[in-house]
Amino acid sequence: MKNDNIKNQYRVNEQIRVREVRIVSDSGSVVVPTRQALDMAREQEVDLVEISPNANPPVCRLIDYSKFLYQQKKRAKEMKAKQVKVEVKEIRFGPQTDEHDYQFKLKHAKEFLEDGNKVRAYVFFRGRSILFKEQGEVLLLRFANDLEEYGKVEHMPSLEGKKMFIYLAPKKAGVAKKSQQAMDREKKAVDSKKKGDIEEMDEPSPANGGLLANAKISADALKKLTGEE
Repeated sequence: MKNDNIKNQYRVNEQIRVREVRIVSDSGSVVVPTRQALDMAREQEVDLVEISPNANPPVCRLIDYSKFLYQQKKRAKEMKAKQVKVEVKEIRFGPQTDEHDYQFKLKHAKEFLEDGNKVRAYVFFRGRSILFKEQGEVLLLRFANDLEEYGKVEHMPSLEGKKMFIYLAPKKAGVAKKSQQAMDREKKAVDSKKKGDIEEMDEPSPANGGLLANAKISADALKKLTGEE
């Protein structure tokens, strides 16, 4: 069916019934009567193919019609291959997401963004956990902040029913530039290791475990994400 559609897009030889046509080639173009153009095609043992019927006069090429169709199909295939298909990948957090689960999902989100896909992350509130929606918002902001080298926020956290969403789009391809905050975190991690401090900076405490513990981000990061700088 697709091949027939391409074939039926063009008129060829006696199907071209205008008075004159413009023949284009690598050496230039020339306007001649259609009858003369058909004679030229027969002499060269090729076809007269109309490639631009709306031009005045219509534009044609002297080429083997089968070869012309092959070129058109190949060009269409190449253009289709160049088209980037963007998918939206979902990341789900629960109301009591622990640090290990958070890091696991953060890693997947980085991979999605690096592959050129968008990310829709959300916190699902079940039953009375909806009371902690502010904590869910802070978690999603932390999530966006941790991904700032890979993606940009398209839509800030918003509550839709029992789910709070945030939308991230991939940044343009290129070498990711580390933020000052990311470099500061790395420096602190190295310093802590030298001092023999094995306790992680974001490790949840017994009193504030789960979602609230994971929601630790700086005021500067929040201002940056919300545009309040």
